Amino acid sequence: MHYEIAIIPGDGVGAEISDEAEKILKAAADKYGFTAASKRFDWGCDHYLAHGRMMPEHALDILKGFDAIFLGCVGDANKVPDHVSLTMLLEIRKGFKQYANLRPIRLYPGVSTPVRTATPETVDFVVVRENNEGEYSGAGAFFKIDEPDGFALQTGIFSRGGCERVMRYAFDLAEQRKQAGYKGMVTNCTKSNALNYSMVFWDKIYQEVAAGHPDIATDKALVDAMTMWMVKKPEWFDVVVASNLFGDIITDLGAMLQGGMGFAAGGNINPEREFPSMFEPIHGSAPKYTGKRVVNPIASIESVRMMLDFLGEKDAAEGIGAAVRSVLAQGAVRTRDMGGSHGTDAMGDAVLQALLAD
Repeated sequence: MHYEIAIIPGDGVGAEISDEAEKILKAAADKYGFTAASKRFDWGCDHYLAHGRMMPEHALDILKGFDAIFLGCVGDANKVPDHVSLTMLLEIRKGFKQYANLRPIRLYPGVSTPVRTATPETVDFVVVRENNEGEYSGAGAFFKIDEPDGFALQTGIFSRGGCERVMRYAFDLAEQRKQAGYKGMVTNCTKSNALNYSMVFWDKIYQEVAAGHPDIATDKALVDAMTMWMVKKPEWFDVVVASNLFGDIITDLGAMLQGGMGFAAGGNINPEREFPSMFEPIHGSAPKYTGKRVVNPIASIESVRMMLDFLGEKDAAEGIGAAVRSVLAQGAVRTRDMGGSHGTDAMGDAVLQALLAD
């Protein structure tokens, strides 16, 4: 098989961690008998300063011809306001109907975490976040913004179709995980006691979708309680389905369970494969570290693993996962966030050597 991969390094440390992702991608292709051609697009805050847009107007037309997209990171508040820089990410997610944001929360042996209850045995679940609508629909307005009685409206949009499709994806994933030995449960992360329209509607659709998956257990947690239980008893969870805002929040907590943002990988999935899906580390652009090559590239390498798994290159994905586990468990190479002194390249090279040696 041959794959065309679009790489958008983005801002800050994006170019550095994209180098490591691309290195692992090409090595996996060589080892496991497929080819992967990558093409970089220098879109982001510098592009905005030069052209008034984070990416060209026809960017989606360019990207739709690729099999998958790797996004390094987006944003540099010193150059462009965050609500402006985020438009690139949202435009790709919505334009390509990447409605399922997939966030594995897994703690590898050899990685420390500030959460005492988090161990490799207790932290191994997945959050499925609705990725196209909800609280991030962008609907609202300012009224008399500079006046004493000024106000703003931010409207969350929860469509039946939008809720159903992401919940079906979560239940289908739970079925797959159950076959692999997991408990087979979907937790509904909600706040229907206070959000008496949007989340009541969300809960209703969750129950309807659950009825079509009788072999999967159901569970419900208000989002505030969810954050407590993720710390107190992380082993309880299998698959969690959450709205755009709630999913965004709880996955950062999940990243701390798994050792920090340097280990947090994610996928923006178009399950029907009508458009390319996009894979990215979650840690952001970290402008203050730009050029220092000290950022942990594991999240980027894990994003490549997720990409290859989605593309059907299961052996390659498993090989990368095994290489990451081996390097982290041995502990000989540790980046700054792990309490060590090794840089981005050293960690990437260690994973590469483990991959080739396997």
